[in-house]
Amino acid sequence: MAPYQTAISVRQDNVENLSQDIINVQILPEEETWAENTTAVTGNTSDRSESVDGVDPWSNDEIIPDAHCTRYMNVITIVVVVASAILSPLIMVALPKLGLVPDGLSVLPIQQRLLYSACNIECKGHLLGLSFKVTLLGIGNWAIFFRERSIHMPRLFMFRTGVLTLTSLCVSSYWLFYIVQLKESAKAAVSGDIADYRSLINYSGSLIDTLLFIHYIAVLLIEIRHLRPVYYLKITRSPDGASQSFAVGQLSIQRAAILVLEKYYTEFSIYNPYLERLPTSKSCKKANSSNFKFYDVDSSIGRSIEQRNQPECETDRSILNTRARRRDSSHNERFYEEHEYERRVKKRRARLISATEDAFAHIQRVNPDSGLISSTGPLDPMEAAQSIFPSMSRALQKYLRITRQQPRHSVEAILERLANCLAQDASAIAFLEPFLNTSPVLSNEKERQRNPQHWALICEGELPSRSVSDGLEFQLRQGEIALFCSIHRLPDLYLTEQIALPKSNRFLLKRNVETAI
Repeated sequence: MAPYQTAISVRQDNVENLSQDIINVQILPEEETWAENTTAVTGNTSDRSESVDGVDPWSNDEIIPDAHCTRYMNVITIVVVVASAILSPLIMVALPKLGLVPDGLSVLPIQQRLLYSACNIECKGHLLGLSFKVTLLGIGNWAIFFRERSIHMPRLFMFRTGVLTLTSLCVSSYWLFYIVQLKESAKAAVSGDIADYRSLINYSGSLIDTLLFIHYIAVLLIEIRHLRPVYYLKITRSPDGASQSFAVGQLSIQRAAILVLEKYYTEFSIYNPYLERLPTSKSCKKANSSNFKFYDVDSSIGRSIEQRNQPECETDRSILNTRARRRDSSHNERFYEEHEYERRVKKRRARLISATEDAFAHIQRVNPDSGLISSTGPLDPMEAAQSIFPSMSRALQKYLRITRQQPRHSVEAILERLANCLAQDASAIAFLEPFLNTSPVLSNEKERQRNPQHWALICEGELPSRSVSDGLEFQLRQGEIALFCSIHRLPDLYLTEQIALPKSNRFLLKRNVETAI
């Protein structure tokens, strides 16, 4: 069971962590003796002797250093552009207050310089509105550019790149005109024509308004555009053939691939390579065993005892007929093998549920007011789990063996889950849920430990940055797992209204002497 071993070796740190929150339990009934009352169960859980501890189907995956550099460069670019967009209006407003004015203004008397930087109640209202707009712009930029988790795509996201480029051009243009305006104000100050401080605030307010409109365009292109269903996307996993389908909107190929992976990790069942070949029972093996012995037809020494009294041509004909019958009945044998396997799985599932319910029936939470005390004393959750696990371990071993789930569940993990279920008063079926249900993919511990997940996007004839179209096909590969994706356009729907006439809801009874009506 761990993966092909059933000896329970509980780590001491797990026991100490769970024993900190002790829950008093009592094993009932006390006079019943367990057939297996130890915390070690011997036996082999597989009919194969080899181990798969060292087998890692993703060991060939290599982390590309350029991917990390590209991701960091994208993050740095986004931070610089967004920070410049948010801080630029504030800096434009603060420069005159900090005394950082052109040389032409510095030669003016103090009274005129104070008049230049003076701000009345209308000006303060514009400043207050500007501060709120900057705050809203910062929250909106965080929601668009920084809220998503780390996703690396092979190509640039065109809409996001366009929005960042437009933002950079807007901020650069406003700074250019701002500097030019300050120089012109310095020249006009010599002749006595001085612009007031409110004009700079209005100028900064126009910048923040423009940035808010750009943010509105970003919301439409990045967040809303793909919400309306336009295409039908079907995913087929190789080699087991599991498939699902869902509707998507206007997306690029690489964003559609990201959406496919999100659906795959949350809605697909776990791929089990050990179920490629169904385990056959002893009766099936005996039935499929051949009663014929084949020898070289050209050698007289190689003939069997049953075939010595027959002519050589008749022996060859019988061998050919036997092979033809086997070839024609291969589908029939596969049908009976699958039927027998399903029957065995259901049988062992029923035994596992019964054994687990019986084991949970012998556990009871101690009520301090009841006065019930076990002879062994109150047990914490891990001790109680170790006490009742041997009674269900054999049924669990057989079920994991026939469903080929031994590599996914170690004894330590099973005991830890059993202890948690006992501490939370969960039912027996709730404890068995990871073993009976093999979905989603992220419920597999190996998938959760692998971070990041590396997939290869293969799209022949199209760039990943282009939008999806009708009839497009691409695939995603990770080791031996391949996701084949095909996209088709949803049909145009034409809905008409039809009115049901009240007189049409009248019926006649057809009498027939041969029936009971």
